[in-house]
Amino acid sequence: MHKGLLTCSPNTPLYEAAERMAARQCSSVLVIKNGVAVGIWTEHDSLRFNFNDPNSSYTPISQVMSSPVSSVNMATSITDVAQRFNQEQRRHFLVTDDAGHPQGIISQTDVALKQGLEMYLSLRIVKDTMDKDPLLLPGSLTLGQTALFMLEQQQDAAIVSCGGGELGMITERDMVRFVACHPGDTPLSKLASRPLLTINPNDSLLRARDILIDKRLRHLAVKDKDSQHIVGLLGFQNILDGAEQRYSIELHHALAERDNTMLHSRLNLHLAERVIEASLEGVMITNANSEITFINPAFTHTTGYTAEEALGQKPSLLSSGRHDNVFYEKMWRALHDKGYWRGEIWNRHKNGQLYLELLTITTIYHDNGDITHFAALFTDITHIRENEDRIRKLAYYDALTQLPNRRLLEDRLEQAIKHAHRHKERFAVLFIDLDHFKQVNDSLGHAAGDDLLLDVARRMAARLQEDDTLARLGGDEFIAILPSITDTDEVTRVARRLIDAIGAPFQLKNQHFRIGCSMGISLYPDDATNTEQLLHQADAAMYRAKQEGRNTYRLYSTHLDAHEHRWLAMETALRNAIDSNEGLSLHYQPLFSSDSPQQLVSMEALARWQHPDFGQVSPVDFIALAERSGLILSLSKRLMTMVAAQLRHWLDAGLSPVPVAVNLSAQQFWQHDLITQVRALYDTFQLPTGLLSFELTESILLDKQQPAIKVLTALREFGCNIAMDDFGTGYSSLSYLHQLPLTTLKVDRSFIQQLNENAGSEAILAAITGMAKGLKLTVVAEGVETQAQLEALRHYQVDLIQGYLTGRPVSAEEFTALYLSQK
Repeated sequence: MHKGLLTCSPNTPLYEAAERMAARQCSSVLVIKNGVAVGIWTEHDSLRFNFNDPNSSYTPISQVMSSPVSSVNMATSITDVAQRFNQEQRRHFLVTDDAGHPQGIISQTDVALKQGLEMYLSLRIVKDTMDKDPLLLPGSLTLGQTALFMLEQQQDAAIVSCGGGELGMITERDMVRFVACHPGDTPLSKLASRPLLTINPNDSLLRARDILIDKRLRHLAVKDKDSQHIVGLLGFQNILDGAEQRYSIELHHALAERDNTMLHSRLNLHLAERVIEASLEGVMITNANSEITFINPAFTHTTGYTAEEALGQKPSLLSSGRHDNVFYEKMWRALHDKGYWRGEIWNRHKNGQLYLELLTITTIYHDNGDITHFAALFTDITHIRENEDRIRKLAYYDALTQLPNRRLLEDRLEQAIKHAHRHKERFAVLFIDLDHFKQVNDSLGHAAGDDLLLDVARRMAARLQEDDTLARLGGDEFIAILPSITDTDEVTRVARRLIDAIGAPFQLKNQHFRIGCSMGISLYPDDATNTEQLLHQADAAMYRAKQEGRNTYRLYSTHLDAHEHRWLAMETALRNAIDSNEGLSLHYQPLFSSDSPQQLVSMEALARWQHPDFGQVSPVDFIALAERSGLILSLSKRLMTMVAAQLRHWLDAGLSPVPVAVNLSAQQFWQHDLITQVRALYDTFQLPTGLLSFELTESILLDKQQPAIKVLTALREFGCNIAMDDFGTGYSSLSYLHQLPLTTLKVDRSFIQQLNENAGSEAILAAITGMAKGLKLTVVAEGVETQAQLEALRHYQVDLIQGYLTGRPVSAEEFTALYLSQK
C-alpha cells in the first residue's frame, strides 16, 4: 500500500495532475473535495486522453476521473484484496480506516510484490506466465494513435519497433508523463524507453520479479535466446495471474487431503476452509448420498445458486440435459474404481444459461474404506473454449467468406488423397478464378468487391454436395474438392453448374452486372497423387481456360480435355440451336395398319439436328448431350411446340393429319407443369382433341406408378394416346399394365428382328401380344425392315406396323407429299 497519498482538487488541470504523478512515480492520484475522496485518475485513464487536442491537458480532472472510488478496509487480507481485484476487474483500491478516512492506495503491483507469493514464484518459469501475444507497434505511430491502440487492446504496455532493428517499450506510466509535454503527433520511436530490457523464457518468475524490483520497472520483454525474437511480455499482472494458478492447484491438493487434515489439527481444518472460501474456483462437497453439504462463494458466483438454495440438493440441480446416462455411469464408475474423475461437463446456471466447466471430483474415504464424501472443484471454461474456437476459426477459415482457407484446404486434400487411395476412388480438384473481378473493385470499391465474393461463395456452395469442399485461397480464387468421382462427366456437370451460377446477374449498389469465371480441373490419381501437384495442375488448366476465352473450364488431362472440348462446343451449339431454332427439325415416321399396310393410322415425331461444323448429329448423341447438360427440358418444349405448329399448318392447308406421337423424357414427364404445357399447345394452336399423343419408356415409371397415374389420366383427358415404348427390354413389370391408363404397347425392335431365327423371341412376342390384347391395348411392332418379318407378324396379334419397310422418317414436306396429300 502507498501511504503517501497523492491528491488534488476536482479543478486541478489534467496536465498538472499528470506532472505530479510522474514526479512522484505514482500510478494514481486521488481527487479530494471537502476532505472526501470523490474520484481517482490512474495511469490506465491516461490512455483515454486526447493527445491530438492540445487543449485537453487543461481539462479539469473532475471531468475525466473515475467515480465513485472503490475502497477496502486497511484490515482486509491480501488474499481478499487479490480476489476483489479479479472479481471487480480493477487495478487500484483506496485503503481506509474504520472511520472511512483515506490511508493509502493499494494496486495490483503492490499485491504481486508481497512476500507471500514467493512460494509460488519459485516453482514457475517465465514462459508459463508471460503474455504470449504482446502488442507490437511500429515506431511511426503517433502518440495519439498509440493510446487508442493500447486502450482497444486492453494492454498496459507495448513493444515498439524503433527502426534499425532497435526495440523499445512504452507503458501506461510513460503515457502519464506525455500528457503534458508531448503533442499527439509525436512519433512513437522518439518516446519509447530504450534499451529494451529482456529476460529468458526459461528463467524463473522469482528472478523476473527481482529484476523488476531492482530496475524499478513494471514490464520485461521475453526474448528467445536461440532465435533472438521477442516471444512475450511479462508484467506484475502476469506474475499475479501465475500465483493465482498455483494457488488453485494448491486448493485441489488441500481438498484431496482434507480428511487427513481434519484428523491432525482443527487449525489446519480452519485454514483449509479459509482457502476454499477464498478460492476463485467453485467448490462443492456432497455426502455419500450425493447430497450437497458445502459450497463456497465461487460456486454461487458460477452457478447463481446460494447456499440456502443448494444445500441438501443433489448435484443434478445443475444438470444441463446434454449428457446421457452412459456419461454419468462412466463418471460414477471412475469415482468408485479410481477414486477421482476429471473432465469437461456442461451444466446449467440458475438463469437457464448453459456453461462449460472443467470439473474434478475426488472420492473421500473413511479409515475403514467407506466413502464419506465427494469433493468437486470446477472452473467455468466457456469463454476459454469460445476463444479457442475463435482462434481456430481464424487459423483455418477465411475471415470474409467463412470458407476453409489454404491451410484447412491442404489438410482436406491430404485426407481426400488418403481416403481415395484406401478405397481406390477418384476425386476432382476445381481451381476457380473470377473473370474481371479487379474491375469490380476498381469501379465499385473494395467493400462492393467483398459483397460480391460473399455472393459468389454462397452461390457455389448452394450448388455443391454436402460432402464437397469449397475453399477460398485468397483474392478471387476458390478451390472445390469433389470426392468419390465415378466419371469425368460427373465433374464437368458440376463445373457447368458453377459457371452458370456465377454467370447469373449480380446486383450491387443498385447496379446489375455480370461476371464470369475460368475453371481448371485436375483428377486424382489421373493427373497427380499429391496435394501440391493437384493444385498446380488445376491452376495450369485454369490459366488455359482464361487464354482460350474465359468463362469456361478446362481439364488438365490432354486427351480427356479434347473430348470435353468437343462436347462443350456441341453443348454451346445445341443451346444456341434451341434458342434460335436453327438447325433443329422434325422428321415423321408413319405407322400403318397390319391388316391394310397402305392405311396410315398415326405417325411418330423424331428430332433431327444439322450443324455447320458438326454436320448431321445423331439423335442418340444430342439427346444424351441435352440430358447431361440440363438442356433436355428446353429442347423437349421446343420440339413439342414445333409438332403443334406443324399440325396447325397441315390443318390450315386443308389436310387431315393423323395423330402425332411425341417422345417424353423422364425430366419432362415429371415436370409439375407438363399438363399446363400440353393444354397451352392445344389452346395456342387450336388443335382438335386427340391429335397429340405421347410415348414413354418403362424406366420413367419405375417405382413411381401412383404419381404417374394422375399425370397419364390428365393427358388422356385431352384425348391423347399413351404408348409404352421399347416394351420388353427393361424391367417389363406386368403389375402396372393394368393400373396405368395406357392405350398402346410398342414391342421393341429386337424381338421383331429375331423372328424366324429365335424360338425364344417368338414365344416372348406371342406372350406380349396376347397379354396386350387381353388388356385391350393397341400393339405396335417397331423396326419392321423386311417382307419376311411382316409376313411372320401376321401370326401374332399386332395392330400397327412401324419400320423402314413401310416408311422411313422423312421431313414434313415429304410426309405431306407421300402420305397426307393422297388421303
